[in-house]
Amino acid sequence: MISIDNLKVEFSAKALFEDASFVINDRDRIALVGKNGAGKSTMLKILCGQQTATSGTVSIPNDTTVGYLPQVMKLQDDTTVAEEARKAFADIAKMETKVKRLEKELGERTDYESEEYMQLVEKYTEEHDRFMMMGAENSEAEMERTLIGLGFTREDFNRPTNEFSGGWRMRIELAKILLRKPDVLLLDEPTNHLDIESILWLEQFLVQSAKAVVLVSHDRAFINNVTNRTLEISCRKVIDYKVKYDEYVVLRKDRREQQLRAYENQQKEIADTRAFIERFRYQATKAVQVQQRIRQLEKIVPIEVDEIDTSSLRLKFPPCLRSGDYPIICEDVEKTYGQHNVFHDVNFIIKRGEKVAFVGKNGEGKSTLVKCIMNEIPYGGVLKIGHNIQIGYFAQNQAQLLDEDLTVFQTIDNVAKGEIRLRINDILGAFMFGGEASDKKVKVLSGGERSRLAMIRLLLEPVNFLILDEPTNHLDMQSKDVLKEAIKAFDGTAIIVSHDREFLDGLVSKVYEFGGGKVREHLGGIYDFLLQHNKEAENHQSLDSVFEKKEAKPAATAPVVAKQGAMDYAERKEIQKKITRLEKSVKQSEEKIEKWEMRIHELDTILCDPANAANMDLINEYTDIRRLLDDEELRWTSLCEELEEENKKLK
Repeated sequence: MISIDNLKVEFSAKALFEDASFVINDRDRIALVGKNGAGKSTMLKILCGQQTATSGTVSIPNDTTVGYLPQVMKLQDDTTVAEEARKAFADIAKMETKVKRLEKELGERTDYESEEYMQLVEKYTEEHDRFMMMGAENSEAEMERTLIGLGFTREDFNRPTNEFSGGWRMRIELAKILLRKPDVLLLDEPTNHLDIESILWLEQFLVQSAKAVVLVSHDRAFINNVTNRTLEISCRKVIDYKVKYDEYVVLRKDRREQQLRAYENQQKEIADTRAFIERFRYQATKAVQVQQRIRQLEKIVPIEVDEIDTSSLRLKFPPCLRSGDYPIICEDVEKTYGQHNVFHDVNFIIKRGEKVAFVGKNGEGKSTLVKCIMNEIPYGGVLKIGHNIQIGYFAQNQAQLLDEDLTVFQTIDNVAKGEIRLRINDILGAFMFGGEASDKKVKVLSGGERSRLAMIRLLLEPVNFLILDEPTNHLDMQSKDVLKEAIKAFDGTAIIVSHDREFLDGLVSKVYEFGGGKVREHLGGIYDFLLQHNKEAENHQSLDSVFEKKEAKPAATAPVVAKQGAMDYAERKEIQKKITRLEKSVKQSEEKIEKWEMRIHELDTILCDPANAANMDLINEYTDIRRLLDDEELRWTSLCEELEEENKKLK
């Protein structure tokens, strides 16, 4: 379908890539990968004709159509959602006009036996058949199905596009591209503005309905589920791997090891040759051999090795205060903007050390609840922040709080403490600030670069409660791996708002689903939640293929999920809530017992002094506390027995 031959692109006399040759065939699902700045987006622009290569050819047949979704595009604000989406059918509308014109001309003609009339009939038949093959009759149904798949509701169809955020308008543009059904789809980070449900729908669409696809994405689960081939841009070359991304990672590791061995052998050869030249340069008897070695050295083509993989870098949050047992307690929390109720009756408790995910469609209140927790906006109900809580908060606007006059290195050096200061360059490299980039001033960084810098700062601050709102939006896969491992090793509590399944997998043990004004608690990991969600939605649409390639991973901290068939979800949830309340009561009882035992010990010491032996106030206090202590111990025993019984119900 598209043939690329000896492609070369230069910027400021420096080659971005060269000698690139490959073919995009029908039904290819290609992941275009490489480090940031390697030229992935540039390659997509060349393939769609928006940019010209320095040399080489891109051959596209005349009847091949190409659809391109860039990361950033100009958006229209003068129509409704449905009207904007219908622009995808502009060719169908033109064809319909042409068919109607021919039909009208046929109705006006009376020379039925003439050759011109028969030619007109033949032309009308041909154009009408083409019109029907374009799917004209199903265009409205396809538009509705695509918009709903990408997260819109039917009520949204007649709303002006300027009422939506930039992310939602990007979804409209994606819908238009998909509805045009191009022969080749070029997608640059298509999941950036999608929630999990929309990503799952897009996966199915690309696998089942698209013709050829070339995509750039940092969502590992997405590209693994969609692609069957990987093109890597590395060391100014394009290497073609006929496998999906996970298999490519293994092959690339083997290839890099071979590169290293070849590089080391070449360096040894160069060193030996130079040593020979220096040793015998001034000996007449060796002049011929020296000249041969010099020519041999000039002919050597240096072997390039891919940049060192920094994903093995391990970060650990600095020591911090131990927080209370319950960092967050929500009781009947609600938030309303005017007549719109974002959520209501939100009740949950997050325990110390838990790592939980907030998921749901965009606009359902995930970030709003985070702002309530941060006390940035007013809300209804009771939201308690636990004892000794030190919150580390990451949101997109955090990047605006950086000092613009500092360099990247200075920004991190100011917060780094102890031995970590010796590894600042490694850390910056892991988050795509290697080499000269560390000397850039913050004021010249892009929005994505500032977000990454703000994330690094957060990783080096002593906090015991993390709140991360879409932390992976501007990170490549290696950077996400570094961040994920740091959070897994984090001793504190974490709330993560994200649509990245691979990032959340193995990281969280509980999922809070936002939707319809409610917040539902799901025990288990992200794939456990998706399986449950799939079962609930199977009467509406099937997502089974999403999970054929990956089994749900059980969470050790959520034994309730393993219980199947004995009781329904609502019963298990009620029991779990009762267990939580009992655990809280037991904890409070233990604190009372501990406090009164300490006071009894103090009174024993005081009353042992002969001067206080007849002090009736102390004696009465001792008697009262002893009675309270005995009663509380009986209550504690009863609570423990009740807690044990409730836990048995879940086993």
